[in-house]
Amino acid sequence: MAIPDESRLIFDWSSSGERQARWPDHVMLHDETLRDGLQSPSVVDPPVEAKVEILHLMESFGIDSADIGLPGAGQRQRDAVVRLCREIDSARMRIRATCAARTLAVDIQPMADIVQLTGVPIEAMIFIGSSPIRQYAEEWDLEFILKQSREAIAFAVRQGLEVTYVTEDTVRSSPEDLRVLLTAAIEEGATRVCLCDTCGAVVPDGAYNLVAFVRELIASLGVDVGIDWHGHRDRGLDLANSLAAIEGGASRVHGTALGIGERVGNTPMEQLLVNLKLMKMREDDLTQLPRYAAAVSEATAVPIAVNTAIVGRDAFRTATGVHAAAVVKAHKRGQELLANSVYSGVPAHLIGRRQEIEIGPMSGNSNVVWYLAERALPGTPEVIRAVLAAAKVSNRVLTEQDVLDAIARVQTPAEV
Repeated sequence: MAIPDESRLIFDWSSSGERQARWPDHVMLHDETLRDGLQSPSVVDPPVEAKVEILHLMESFGIDSADIGLPGAGQRQRDAVVRLCREIDSARMRIRATCAARTLAVDIQPMADIVQLTGVPIEAMIFIGSSPIRQYAEEWDLEFILKQSREAIAFAVRQGLEVTYVTEDTVRSSPEDLRVLLTAAIEEGATRVCLCDTCGAVVPDGAYNLVAFVRELIASLGVDVGIDWHGHRDRGLDLANSLAAIEGGASRVHGTALGIGERVGNTPMEQLLVNLKLMKMREDDLTQLPRYAAAVSEATAVPIAVNTAIVGRDAFRTATGVHAAAVVKAHKRGQELLANSVYSGVPAHLIGRRQEIEIGPMSGNSNVVWYLAERALPGTPEVIRAVLAAAKVSNRVLTEQDVLDAIARVQTPAEV
């Protein structure tokens, strides 16, 4: 039996009611795993071959661009950027290379040198703090920031680099200062501007308002300049802020695998990928997403918590009787989409996973019957009762050995 139209099974409040967002048809994604992600104080900077593998996994999702390092930081970083550029060239990858730089020629020149060496274009993401609190802490004034920005962007453009101008802590910067800085950056040749929630300090309304302000500024200048959004998750609002920024007019949003990055990290790329696909803003094949998360976890020594959204061990796993019963009924109908949606906001097959049913203290008969059948274990009434009884006195989900022990207690020697 075919599954009914989704609109008959799931009411979508996001498209009904007073507040309705207007989403674009497509949003670009920029992966910061190999630069901002590695600024976490707890990560290991992976060997370059691990970075190559991660880059290929980014490519498999159709990620548009990736920050592949900060070559001005030293020889090791420069060598890694060269290796990754050569991989992009030899494998004919579509992903575009970017590198970060301060508003200093000493940071920008290595990018230009690597472009000459490898023939691979690099987008220079040139950053400087812009908020009043940052100006006060650094003992800067607006004239200093303006001078640094103009000179750095002009230098990069003369070197043949495409430039994105990045204002750090944009969300706490005044509109007057931003108008001066962004206008100057565009005059000097920046083709994109990146708005940053560097400290994870903004809420979704603020993200929307900031991007909308910059969108209107660009329109008033009569130029074709893209807007990036770069968010952090100090207040746990990273994904919500990214979506608000998209609604406001950002055409490229940043993220990192597992949300790794400075302090508590960035917007998780896996969450961006899945949500943008579910919201029909991207059509990527995400079946390699668990591998991407696992590769980054292993390479950076960052463990994946079991309850991590989408890629955690428990993301599609249940031991609750009511939940399991609904999933089992859907499976028995042969309807995978129904089974993967009835108790999940993310269809498991979207990322190459499936619903897993375990047996625990809150389980019912459905859990036991399904578990036994999946493993071709005996499913007699006596066995089901014995396994369920073991679960009810347990304080956790049963291991496979626990289940086998329960079966052994009720089987005759001949059955064994």
